[in-house]
Amino acid sequence: MYIAGYGILIAFILFSFAFAAAALIMSFLVQPKAPGKNKEKTYECGMKPFGDSRIQFDLKYYLYALLFLIFDIEAVFLFPWAVSYNKLGLFALVEALIFIAILVVGLVYAWKKDALKWQ
Repeated sequence: MYIAGYGILIAFILFSFAFAAAALIMSFLVQPKAPGKNKEKTYECGMKPFGDSRIQFDLKYYLYALLFLIFDIEAVFLFPWAVSYNKLGLFALVEALIFIAILVVGLVYAWKKDALKWQ
């Protein structure tokens, strides 16, 4: 019945895997191979490396990134709603206001916990 339609999908998946494998193999074959002591050092903007390259970052950086993602995704969800606002009606307006209210509660919570304070 519908098996003929899946042939194209299977061919596309196989081609995708073959193309990715060919790219990886070609990059391995073509890459310059000049191992040495300088190649294994950490690069620090042209300066001579000093200390260990693995340092601990403050947890606040990850918290800022997480808050940015949350509010960035909010904009992604609100954009299609704003584009088709005329077709959606009052029910969609109420749903959007509830969505924004939930995000405002999250923003107030982050503000109260000093998550937005840069230190």
